Amino acid sequence: MPSGTRPGSQGRTPAGTAPADHGRGPTGGAHLGVPQPRPTDRFAELLVAVLSGQRPVHAMLRHSAGQAYDELIRLAERGPLRTRGARPVVRDIGWFVPREGAIEVFARIGAGDRLRAMAFRLERGRDLRWRCTAVELGGPR
Repeated sequence: MPSGTRPGSQGRTPAGTAPADHGRGPTGGAHLGVPQPRPTDRFAELLVAVLSGQRPVHAMLRHSAGQAYDELIRLAERGPLRTRGARPVVRDIGWFVPREGAIEVFARIGAGDRLRAMAFRLERGRDLRWRCTAVELGGPR
């Protein structure tokens, strides 16, 4: 499996390095022996929850920066991932690291037989926390 991807995705990171939280939790302390989820996975799940109406858009307030929060408000108002029946889930995720402290992520979101594409960018701030700085959602297939 290529580094930087879940099974079935095509993304890669430079030199095979995967974005990691380097074992740091939300408070910055190390968790010994407990693998932490990658920021790409955590953000994809949170974005799906917001865009499907499972969580309010203000849940992203402290996890976003710049124009990303405004774009999330516009997207959430339309409820692009709201469904009747099957709950949307992240089926596949991949990423590319264009530079230190930035990750560009793509995800395939499935709900029943519908498949959507989502892309977002994460940037690490001076406080070492990842924040979403851009988000886009593709149409149904």
